[in-house]
Amino acid sequence: MNIDLRSIDTKKAYKLMTGSIVPRPIAWVSTIDEDGNRNLAPFSFFTVASRNPPTLCISVGPGVGEREGTTKDTLSNIRSTKQFVVNIVNSPLGDEMHISSDNLPAEVDEFEAAGLTPLESINVQAPRVGEAPISFELELDRIIELGSDHLILGTVVQYHIQDEYYLGNYKVDLEKLKPLGRLAGNYCEVDNLFTLPRVKVEEGIK
Repeated sequence: MNIDLRSIDTKKAYKLMTGSIVPRPIAWVSTIDEDGNRNLAPFSFFTVASRNPPTLCISVGPGVGEREGTTKDTLSNIRSTKQFVVNIVNSPLGDEMHISSDNLPAEVDEFEAAGLTPLESINVQAPRVGEAPISFELELDRIIELGSDHLILGTVVQYHIQDEYYLGNYKVDLEKLKPLGRLAGNYCEVDNLFTLPRVKVEEGIK
């Protein structure tokens, strides 16, 4: 089966892409608006964009459902303040993350709605999620408009990791972290780690 994604409905193409590009890490993005109101929302179009300078990127789509055709608060806040925080979601925080994904009014504080602790950041004004195992403070590098979506690139200006997830020597304990992955409509827990190749060739045997 061959499909030209450019020729089909956007929602159908989206379903094929999100069902194929899996699992995707989740950026739990905390921001504030110009009045200091907090916002928290998850995005699974997320990855590392550059190692030097350390840069992360997220893709923010348009509002959906009752807010279809509007600009998401995360994008508006980053545009105005030029700062944000990416918090890493692990499996125990799945329910709280899901609550923050609801289309809540702009004046609603997702930290309070999800029962989360906002912690003061060091270099940016946006708070980080106190319960998150890892958080990145970022300053906006640029926003690139890509059709219906916006690609946001941010330079990492501070990194936070809870002691229990740090192995030392700049390594993260991934077995303990149990990061949450996004699938098409569901989630997965990353807890089955292994190295490759799985079959080791004995010395002397070709």
